[in-house]
Amino acid sequence: MLFKVRPAAKEDCKEISRMILELAVFENMSDQVKITHEELERDGFGHNPFFECLVAEVPEENKSKEGFTVVGYGLYFYTYSTWKGRSVYLEDLYVMQEFRGKGIGKGLLSKVAEVGKKMQCVRLQLSVMDWNKPSRDFYAAKGAQDLTVSEGWHFLRFDGRDLDNLANEAPED
Repeated sequence: MLFKVRPAAKEDCKEISRMILELAVFENMSDQVKITHEELERDGFGHNPFFECLVAEVPEENKSKEGFTVVGYGLYFYTYSTWKGRSVYLEDLYVMQEFRGKGIGKGLLSKVAEVGKKMQCVRLQLSVMDWNKPSRDFYAAKGAQDLTVSEGWHFLRFDGRDLDNLANEAPED
């Protein structure tokens, strides 16, 4: 299938927001999505963006059943490893169901890797739900290592009240 991968523009945020919700539904976590397209615009396309994003677009004649031409996205940001240096973290990789298996996900993933290499990143990291075997297999086939298995790393999070409590314990400036 003919498609192109391009950097997202501010005008794509409504489409990205739509697909974020589709991904959350797929992951059985739609109640967790609180972000709006306005926040995506602010956080990704302002003066100091928190993330970068690529979108996959098909020609008008291949648009989705609902009429969409933007059919996938890869949202990523840069991190730093004190052991290895520059890294890129892929927060989301999503392709609409009817466009899966056509090379679009591979195209997005490869383009994020290419962008990371151009930024002198030494690794690409991401997380996958434990039950999502097709995605785990997809990444493994491309060479990804499951660090939970090989190194025993656990991914932890502070949010909501726990984040507030932790921040309130910060020493005075």
